[in-house]
Amino acid sequence: MPTTERVFQIFKELNQIPRPSHHEERMADYLCQFAERLQLPYKRDKENCVVISKPATPGHEGAEPIVLLNHMDMVCVGMKDPLSDPIEAFVENGWMKARGTSLGADNGIGLSMALAVLEDDSIVHPALEVMTTTNEEDGMSGASQLSKDFLKGRKVINLDSEDYDTITTGAAGACLQFHRIPVKRKAAPGGKRRWYRIRFEGGLGGHSGVDINKGRCSAVVPAWAVMATIYNEFEYDVASINIGEANASIASSAEIILTIPSGEGAEFVKQQQEMMNEWLREEYGDNDPNMHCTIEKCEPQETVINPEALEALLTCLEQIPQGVVKMSEVMKDTVETSNNVGRIVTEADHIFVSTHTRSFIDSEMEELSKDIANVFEACGAKSETIMSAPAWQEDQESDFLRLTSDTFNDVLGWRPRMVAMHFVLEAGFFVQHYPDIQMASIGPRIVEPHSTSERIELSTIEDIWKVLLEMLKRLA
Repeated sequence: MPTTERVFQIFKELNQIPRPSHHEERMADYLCQFAERLQLPYKRDKENCVVISKPATPGHEGAEPIVLLNHMDMVCVGMKDPLSDPIEAFVENGWMKARGTSLGADNGIGLSMALAVLEDDSIVHPALEVMTTTNEEDGMSGASQLSKDFLKGRKVINLDSEDYDTITTGAAGACLQFHRIPVKRKAAPGGKRRWYRIRFEGGLGGHSGVDINKGRCSAVVPAWAVMATIYNEFEYDVASINIGEANASIASSAEIILTIPSGEGAEFVKQQQEMMNEWLREEYGDNDPNMHCTIEKCEPQETVINPEALEALLTCLEQIPQGVVKMSEVMKDTVETSNNVGRIVTEADHIFVSTHTRSFIDSEMEELSKDIANVFEACGAKSETIMSAPAWQEDQESDFLRLTSDTFNDVLGWRPRMVAMHFVLEAGFFVQHYPDIQMASIGPRIVEPHSTSERIELSTIEDIWKVLLEMLKRLA
């Protein structure tokens, strides 16, 4: 049986190619060149999605074609310049990690497996379509815009699951919204004033779907709390707010720069450091122990935002839900509906806020998303729906899922759980585009995706590789 050596080599190549969402052109170029080198036919659409086709192993031409599905973009956390910075991966105690950035194992390792299959003619398989989409992490525009004739296969092995001991058979729907609160900048006030930089740092962050119920501290919450606390006692001006790293992540850091008249107000601001750290220890000490607050004097800024914009932001953050909204009554220990505020950034003429609403029930997702937009619009903001992806649920009794489960059992000696996950997969769009499509989502163990702590367990890559090759053989 072919080893995973080539899988790791390809993954190393992928991690030299910057691939944040919305900027996958170079990654699509790589895939097209990969196909050309192997003399395999391929298609590339206007969204830069790429499908590479490979004929069946001789003697297996009559088998139904199989799709290997991955996405080419990644959530770039910890990178100063995601458009040029490569990823420096290393191995430690059986895990692959990255130095100071996200690793890109989501979904780079699955894509590397699919490409390794294309390259190795000793692997027995039916006709293959290796399908790679764009912008999965920040809107799913690639999957949503696929043409009806882009794929022929109707059985899909999705290699984008992060739970090694499961077959993902369902995923929550999601609605990503951008909200913009109008801002009128004015010259910073003069006189005797203090300028402070308030930072929240050290949070675990994580995936806003998978990790939403782990009791972690979204930096949005203490940032709102400290701004609201000061607002209730003293008048102050904000120059800038920068919270969160990615729309699909739980915010692990925040920075607020504000100014307040010297004297009692300034002393009150400085006191918030000790108070906030005590509250963070009490509230999140067990689940997010390193989140902390620092408040330091800083250099004066030239402009500040108008107080009406700040008041609108504080009102919106107070009124919209953050975190778990509802647990499922039918799926044990599974979040049914949630909302995450991913990023808050002050721009020249507006405050940008992103919200990511998820639910296994499409009507609940739509209703909550509408309620959130109404809150922002009541405060004078403009709201825009960037992506609305439907929920997906596979028939767990299907022959395809039974074959997948049997393969795990025969190859690894145990049966995986079949579960629906509170992250979003592109499956909902594929079900819409391609009637009668079936999907099984599998993958190695990836921990803390969408964060600088992202890591992948090497032994599970070996195991999923063996399962994948055996599945292809049986499907042939």
